[in-house]
Amino acid sequence: MLSGPSGAGKSDLALRLIDRGAVLISDDYVELHHDNNQIILNAPAKIAGKIEVRSLGIFACKHVSHIPLKLQVMLKPETERFPLDSQIETIMTMAIPTITINPAEASAPIKVEMALSRLLQGQQAL
Repeated sequence: MLSGPSGAGKSDLALRLIDRGAVLISDDYVELHHDNNQIILNAPAKIAGKIEVRSLGIFACKHVSHIPLKLQVMLKPETERFPLDSQIETIMTMAIPTITINPAEASAPIKVEMALSRLLQGQQAL
């Protein structure tokens, strides 16, 4: 889940991730609900399968639904080089791993993929 204020670069980063093989859940906002000790992400019906491409308009986009939240990506223009503590954010009473990245960096999509890969590898070892 990409999080940040309006204009932070969420849709731009989503497009770069989609270009690398990711699939859209929802643009602009998602619906969250608890299901079996997980937070599940779905697109609101009104915007499902649509993404806003700034300065071009709204486009149809392949999308998925009913996806468990595994990682929150906070978008900020300035980030710490080495965060001192593991980053966890409480969302709907659940601890969710969180990273903070600068979405304008060319490496931003790769950083998201690396963080998710490390997180998923760690879960398999449990």
